[in-house]
Amino acid sequence: MHDFKIENATIVDGTGSKPFTGSLAVADGKIAAIGADVGPARETIDGSGLVLAPGIIDGHTHYDAQITWDAMVDPSPSLGVTTVVLGNCGFTIAPCRPEDRDITMRNLTQVEGMSLEALRNGIKWDFESFPQYLDMLEKRGVGLNVACFVGHSSVRTFVLREDASRREATDAEIAQMARIVREALEAGAIGFSSTTNESHNGEGGIPMPSRLADDREMHGIMAALKQAGRGIYMTTKGAVTPIAKIEEYVAVSERPALISGFLYNKMNPDRAKNFLTEIADARARGRTMHGEVSCCPLTMDFTLKSAYILEGYAAWKPAMEVEGKALRKLYADPVFRDSVKADLEKYRGHRAFNSEWDKVQVVEAAKAENAKLEGKTIAELAQAMSVHPLDCLLDLALSEDLDTVFTATLLNSDDEEVAKIITDPETYITLSDAGAHLTFLCDAGFGLHLLGYWTRDLGKFSLEQAIYRLTGHPAALFGISDRGHLKAGLAADLLLFDPATVARGGKQRRRDLPGGGARLVTPGHGVRGVWVNGQRVVGDSGAPVSGVTPGRVLREFRA
Repeated sequence: MHDFKIENATIVDGTGSKPFTGSLAVADGKIAAIGADVGPARETIDGSGLVLAPGIIDGHTHYDAQITWDAMVDPSPSLGVTTVVLGNCGFTIAPCRPEDRDITMRNLTQVEGMSLEALRNGIKWDFESFPQYLDMLEKRGVGLNVACFVGHSSVRTFVLREDASRREATDAEIAQMARIVREALEAGAIGFSSTTNESHNGEGGIPMPSRLADDREMHGIMAALKQAGRGIYMTTKGAVTPIAKIEEYVAVSERPALISGFLYNKMNPDRAKNFLTEIADARARGRTMHGEVSCCPLTMDFTLKSAYILEGYAAWKPAMEVEGKALRKLYADPVFRDSVKADLEKYRGHRAFNSEWDKVQVVEAAKAENAKLEGKTIAELAQAMSVHPLDCLLDLALSEDLDTVFTATLLNSDDEEVAKIITDPETYITLSDAGAHLTFLCDAGFGLHLLGYWTRDLGKFSLEQAIYRLTGHPAALFGISDRGHLKAGLAADLLLFDPATVARGGKQRRRDLPGGGARLVTPGHGVRGVWVNGQRVVGDSGAPVSGVTPGRVLREFRA
């Protein structure tokens, strides 16, 4: 007798094969049978009119801190996700010495978009080393399956302490970092992650520690991957790091690489395409390299208290180093404004924000008399006032004590051009950033967006192609052998959804972080059930099931 079965569903198995109508049975956390007649079960679920697929594998998340207080890593389960990969871009909290916890948390305040108070109130520090972090997750229990990168910035902080964001490492320090990385891989890390991206800064605009690494350090750590004979090298590319340099590191490590993140930029339309061509050329030379791309427009909410969209510009750095009255004084300084304007012009087409002021909008005015400005773009307002758009943005924010809420659509806003990137079968569709940038965006529902908008609405993918790109494809990239497909004997990670209504909903702001901190979430539409290792974590209404932790900490990956 099976535990349960889903009957009469359109089954899409995650391999890219054509859909078929049938039933699937689950017993003891695994798929027991698939076909027309799967035998009796204690519970029968009618899947008529619904699609049954493997659960989504979200390979680019930042739940490293949140998972210590939220085992279910909300909102991912309600968005069809059954496996999450943590620790991307080197933004991890392990390893970490007890006396360096504050450094680690301050490093995360900018890039994670989470207040220091929320991190201090929320993180459960039941670990010091990376292996202890994995052990802690297993002991506490996890709602979804979890795989973890060991992160460069945490490793660097563990070794260099307060100097991690200040200087290059010595040979002895590099050797120590390599040992930590090798030990993490042996304990079950899925790989090693890093970043050189200019917008990746900690509190006060201090660069994330990995941005200080030189070639000696990278070669030493890549040698550790080679010695371990396992693990993926994941990196977020900055302007200072050509694809050729990443290929050099891959050659040293002899391990695969995932490179983030390539989005369409109207102001530099060939940029992402050219990078992806370089990666394809490297693959032709025998290097296993893939570019991470997004199927979502990159849209961010922000205030001028922390204008993340501008933090990739060197001229904006003084604004990241002050707050309160000093920040307001800086914003009023014409010298500061002129330097930012010069940077905006100099790097047009090479940053996330590219002076597309017609895509920056007033969302919420702080003063009643400015309510009439809501919904208007900065381009419109600046033209009406005959001022530069940057002056318009800063003056409006200053008049409201920096409480004005803006939104900016930065990249990936041209459907036809984005389609050319995401339909390339060698790109990896991901970049949810779930657990990070919490006050700016929430792309945790990228999978539902692919199934609804790109597949049903625009017809850019067949249903089987879209589901493969969300399940079987990442399972193959990460070497996850027992998930990502619907096949007898594999783990019963399942997503049941209505193809007519599946989508991600609009942004909602909640104040449910530790200490009452705010974050953005997007609800899922059309989700009729999610199961992890055969246990239901989302009900037929799309609401999460409380008090369950059926996930596994994944430690073994196919080479």
